[in-house]
This record gives sequence, structure tokens and C-alpha cells, in this order.
Amino acid sequence: MTPSAPAVELDVRGRTVRVSSPDRVVLPQRGFTKLDVVQHFLAVGDGILGALLHRPTTLERWPKGVVEGARMSTRQDSSGDAFYQKRVPQGAPDWVETSRIAFPSGRTADEVAPTELAVVAWAANLGTLTFHPWPVVRDDVERPDQLRIDLDPQPGTDFSDAVRVAPHVRELLAEHGLTGYPKTSGGRGVHVFVPIEPRWTFVDARRATIALGRELERRLPDQVTMRWWKEERGATIFVDYNQMARDRTIASAYSVRANARGTVSAPVTWDELPDVHPDDFDVGTMAARFAQVGDLFAPLVAHAAPRFSIEPLLELADRQERDEGHGDLPYPPEYPKMPGEPKRVQPSRDRDRPH
Repeated sequence: MTPSAPAVELDVRGRTVRVSSPDRVVLPQRGFTKLDVVQHFLAVGDGILGALLHRPTTLERWPKGVVEGARMSTRQDSSGDAFYQKRVPQGAPDWVETSRIAFPSGRTADEVAPTELAVVAWAANLGTLTFHPWPVVRDDVERPDQLRIDLDPQPGTDFSDAVRVAPHVRELLAEHGLTGYPKTSGGRGVHVFVPIEPRWTFVDARRATIALGRELERRLPDQVTMRWWKEERGATIFVDYNQMARDRTIASAYSVRANARGTVSAPVTWDELPDVHPDDFDVGTMAARFAQVGDLFAPLVAHAAPRFSIEPLLELADRQERDEGHGDLPYPPEYPKMPGEPKRVQPSRDRDRPH
């Protein structure tokens, strides 16, 4: 076995961060090493820090890299090669600050809440590829300051289908007085983030997202679905409204995705969205891209202005409920039963469902 190269120490804006085994290949099909990943995050420093600043953040850690056969641990099986770290790792430096958040179960955890770029580099040294920040900041963890719209291609559709739906999201947001900012997911989807005033609860923000998704589905019935159960979605783009539920997060802008291509979740402009592909942005190319265009997600940084009201979307939800009889939709399976939620039963297994 070839011995690893000695650790290197990096000066990250005045803070020394040690990178162990810098030559460990973590994305084998591209040959990207741990040091390559750390240097990627440093090259997009203002962008990744802006995406995470003061936000409780789950770390998606791949300590052995995305090697063939590697799999993610789950709630049912914790023996995987990678895992989501929701609590601050033991032995974290004293300059790694945290934020206490509450899960749907009522349990709490102290999550990493980055305040400086060195925290990102430190986490990358631990094998973190993807950062999953909450849509809140640590001084108010109950009121989201971002609306996150996840356009998720279902089997039979792909990134290009999500791209075709995205301009309709932009138009619908504009009709309700909001501005959205798109990015590639790094996979097959498109994300649109909206900076909002931190005045509403997670329940409100989710309800606003449901209202937007339902109107999108009404306008594009053959392209968009709000059906929670996969067996009902067909070859459509699913607006994953539950990404706005408490403790559900989306990969941050500039995060590396754990795939063979080493792609990066990349902010893009609305004008260029139709012409890009997720593979255009990876660990090897994102530094030059960032140097050229800067941080296209700067409007999403905590406390940046302007921030928008979701009252128009909540009024849309009122009309949908009053005039069309729409109610709430199912929550994720780990949630307790929520007020007003319909039966959380897969339709094909629901004996009381009309056939």
C-alpha cells in the first residue's frame, strides 16, 4: 500500500486548517483528491460561506471517498460508508460555532453553524462533500428566510425537463411579487431559492410552496406533479414541497455532489439556464467559473436585501382551499401526524380509497 502524503497546513483567512491524507482520492472516476475538494471550497470561498453563514448545517461525510460500492447510512442501517452528521463532531475546534435546532420528534441537536471559511475547510478535511444548511439563521431557527423550490425529475424525465419547467416558476413567482434564483442541483434537478422575510413558520413556508406547486401543476398538468406518492407521479417534474418542512434540507450552492462526475451545485442566471448541463460544473471547473461570474447567490446570504413577502402565496393557498377544496398534503414518514394532514397511506395500499 502506498503511504499517504503528509498532512498539509493551509492558511484560511488567518486560521490554520490541517488537511490529513491530502492525496487520498475521494472521487476516483475523476481522480479528485481530498486536497482538490478543500481547494475547490477555498476557491469559491465567499460563495460557499455565504450559502452557509450562520445557518445550522448538516454535513454529508464520505470519509473513504465515493468509492465503488460505497453506500449511505440510513436510519434503519447505520453500517454504510457515508453518513449525515447532524450534531457537531466530537473534537471540533473551539472556533467551530453551533446552533441548537429541534427535530420534528422534539429532540434537539447542536449543529455546525459556519461563521468563517475555515469551518468549511475543516469540515471538508473530515470528508464532507455536501453541505445541507437549514433555511434559517441561528438567531431565529423557527422562521425561514428562504423559500426553496425543488424541481425533481421523475423516471422518464431528466434535467432538460426540469429546465423547461423552471421559467414557469420564475413567472409565477414574479406574479406574486417574488424573485427566485436558480441553481443546478448537481444531479438531475433544478433548485430555485427565494429570499423571504423571516416572519413566517416552517408550516407557513411549506404551505406557500404547496400553493405555488399546485398552481404550477394546474398550468402544466402534463409536465408537473404535486403527488407525494411515487406510484402516482408518472413521467413528470415533482415539486418536492416537503423540502420546506422542518429538518428537510437541500444541498447548498457550491457543494460537491457524491457522484462519479464530481459535480458541483452551481448557481446560474435565468438566461443561461437553458444552455447549461450539470456536468459543466465540477470540482475541476468551478473555480474558474466563480472567478468569472462571482457569487450569483449573494442575494440569498443571511440578512441580505431585498427579502420578499410570502403573503401573496398564502393568499393563493387560501383561494385554493376555499374555491377548489384543496387541503394539506402528506408530510415525510418520520414526522408525527400533523394537524390537517390527510392519511399518510400509499394509495395502492389504502383499503378505504375509492377504486
